Amino acid sequence: MEAELEQQLSKIRVQATSKAPHQQQHAAMLLAVEETIKEQGAPAEPASYFAALLTLLEQQAGAGPNGLSGTIIYLLSIVLPGVSHLMLRAKFSTMMAVLSQSLDLGSADVALLRSVISCLETVLAAQDAGSWGLPISQGTFRSLLALSTDSKPKIRKRAQEAVSTLLARPPPPAVVHPAAQITARFVIDTLSAAKSDAQSALHILQLLKTTDMIWPSDEFGSLCEALMQLPKLNMPFVTTLSFQAIESVFSSATESLDEDQFRDLLIDIVDLKPNANDPLASEAWLKIIQKGYTAYALISPDACFQSLPDLIDLIIPDIELGKPSTREAATQCIWATIRECIPDAMLGSAGIGQVIKALASGLSYRYRESWALVFLLIAALFQRLSKFAHPSMDGILTEVANMRMESEFELKNEADAVLGAAVRAIGPQAFLEVLPLNLGGEPRKDQVGRAWLLPLMKSHIRNAPLKFFVDTMLPLADSLSAQGKLFVSKGRDIEAKVFSALSQQVWALLGGFFNVPADILQSFTPSFAQRLAMELLESPDLRPTICGALQTLLVAVHALANDDSGVGPLTKQQAIAAQTHLAQFAPDYLAQLFNVFAQSPGANRGYMVNTITAFLAVITSDDINATFARVCAMLDEALKTHKPPAAAEMTERYLEAHAPPNAHTMMDLAIIMTPYLDTEHSLMLVRAAHMLAKQNDDQILQKKGYKAFSRLAEQPAGSVAHQLIGSTMGAQLIPMLIESAESVAISSRRERLSLIASLSRNLADDQLHFIPAMLSEVILGTKEANERARSVAFDALLTMGKRMSQGGAINMAAVTGDVSIDDSDMPQQLANTEEFFKMIAAGLAAQTPHMISATIAAISRALF
Repeated sequence: MEAELEQQLSKIRVQATSKAPHQQQHAAMLLAVEETIKEQGAPAEPASYFAALLTLLEQQAGAGPNGLSGTIIYLLSIVLPGVSHLMLRAKFSTMMAVLSQSLDLGSADVALLRSVISCLETVLAAQDAGSWGLPISQGTFRSLLALSTDSKPKIRKRAQEAVSTLLARPPPPAVVHPAAQITARFVIDTLSAAKSDAQSALHILQLLKTTDMIWPSDEFGSLCEALMQLPKLNMPFVTTLSFQAIESVFSSATESLDEDQFRDLLIDIVDLKPNANDPLASEAWLKIIQKGYTAYALISPDACFQSLPDLIDLIIPDIELGKPSTREAATQCIWATIRECIPDAMLGSAGIGQVIKALASGLSYRYRESWALVFLLIAALFQRLSKFAHPSMDGILTEVANMRMESEFELKNEADAVLGAAVRAIGPQAFLEVLPLNLGGEPRKDQVGRAWLLPLMKSHIRNAPLKFFVDTMLPLADSLSAQGKLFVSKGRDIEAKVFSALSQQVWALLGGFFNVPADILQSFTPSFAQRLAMELLESPDLRPTICGALQTLLVAVHALANDDSGVGPLTKQQAIAAQTHLAQFAPDYLAQLFNVFAQSPGANRGYMVNTITAFLAVITSDDINATFARVCAMLDEALKTHKPPAAAEMTERYLEAHAPPNAHTMMDLAIIMTPYLDTEHSLMLVRAAHMLAKQNDDQILQKKGYKAFSRLAEQPAGSVAHQLIGSTMGAQLIPMLIESAESVAISSRRERLSLIASLSRNLADDQLHFIPAMLSEVILGTKEANERARSVAFDALLTMGKRMSQGGAINMAAVTGDVSIDDSDMPQQLANTEEFFKMIAAGLAAQTPHMISATIAAISRALF
């Protein structure tokens, strides 16, 4: 028996001692049925319960209201969902005959009728298409329809649920339910009599609202006609429900009506527009319009587009006059029609002007309270029209910009959203043709400076031609910078700062122009590349901007060059060509970046690391390894004369203004190149890291040694670095880590713990002694003051536990490090989860509260 059915029956069994008589009766009947099934030796399955209950129900025929029919039908309603469809079809006539006797609508008990409805729903749902043609099936379904308008709420609700469920699941292979015709006629007749029986019409409208089905095409027109007559009765609640019902039946409209019928239906609905001050009716009507015009756009795109301006003219007053919820619904409706009802073929047509004119009316002063919603619609239209928005929307763009410049204008953010959408749609060149910055030369009286557009444009430029920046924006930046220097020479510092800031804002647009332009091959010329390199060296204020832009360009092009989806502003072939083109400039840029990196303060060069990494991803392996060799040579030279910096030189304030020692810088550069090195050069890095990790004079160099090891160990399995770490673990790394445990600087602990975690993940069976040897250090690491160090320590702890759970044997002699002990004299300890917890728990016997506290934290994390 199914678990769900058994759970329901078990709840009934325990009601044998209930104080409610009907519950006692249900339990007694169930126990009696189960006893009968047991005596007959039948299996305790739904079919056995069904047969026994059906027999009892037949015996109760004619027993009257005081019989046991109600109890039996209640149990049947629970058992029937588990009975096979074949059996329900076989017993269909019998079931209908006995259940129909309980459908006395005038005197039947509510609980009994609800059980009968449940049984009828289950039995009818099991029938095939042929059985639905029988008079008994149709009569039974008509009874359910009649109950769906019953005055008793519980009966009505249950009947409507049953009807909706049945109609939503037509028997295969039918697409339209066999009972759809009966339903349509019943609905039409009830709605036609709404003037004399409004209550039944309300109930039917509620049924329509919740029913998802395909209506028969020959009745759909009459159904819509009946629904369209209801708003004319001037009954507010009936009007609202009728709109909601129309919305629900629209799913069948495209299949049931031809183009002319659908157009006429929409016209009738448009004519029924309710007053904007009636929020329920207005919102329902707007939803119908939105769904209807979206469907109309699929049936007849051109005709739908032609009617769009008139529709916007009709709806846009609701944004001004309606309640807040109506305003939002009207905005959503117009937004959806803009998105769905403008075909791609019409984007550049003359008809777009009418749509723009209709929407532009929302910028008049009468709509001032709703300008925020109007701005949303204008932004949506810019998005839909894309490049075709220029020049047709130039007037709106200028008007929004002029409103934005008014000192008392309160919707600056909303206006900025419109202007940003315009930049994305038509591109910066067309945008600045409409709204020139007016920053160069002597401005005329009729010219308005628009420097405020520069930071706005920065966030919205995408896939724009790089040529425009090179030919127009770069000369503008130079001109502004020159004016700033001129003011400096005249001692006018305020004006000089203003023009310097404007020049930097123009440069800040470079990141947007570098966001995958289509003309990389044509516009990223050697002269332009040289100009950027010169600015990197000579203009510290522009370094973050230029580095960020280069990183954006390199990362995006590299991603597209390795993407096979074919989705993006460049095809894969174009991206590969662009990457190859950029790679030829990479060696010169890297040399320049290395020089700038070495000269920059230690606290302000993280962005350079990201740019260097981006360049390393696009150049050849030979170039990377040659560059690494030069860095290692400079590292060797720097170490020969290196002196550990004084404590005062390691403070945050000092590092913000001074470059770190050259040895630190060269090691940083070597670590950046870790993922791209071949075996020979990876081995060079291992040797350098091994030397630095063991020295104690300079804590920073020791930290960088561990960091180099950690980055090598973190490389993907199968990579050169990963294989090299695996080959050096037993002979070099593990002994070095064990021996240097007492001499680790505080600043090195996080990188050392990260290395321990990486090594623990790949330990061989003869290297498991590494875990107990390092475990105490990892446990203490969970109490580090540095949050990131604590996080790494917990990760290392879990990694060790997972490795121990994989099994193996621990050489305890190797753990102690006592070479005088013969391995054969000391038993090997099996590695498993239990032994790992024993190792951690040993810390509870420590002499210091700090170690005991760390052990408790470690046990808690390992258990969790």
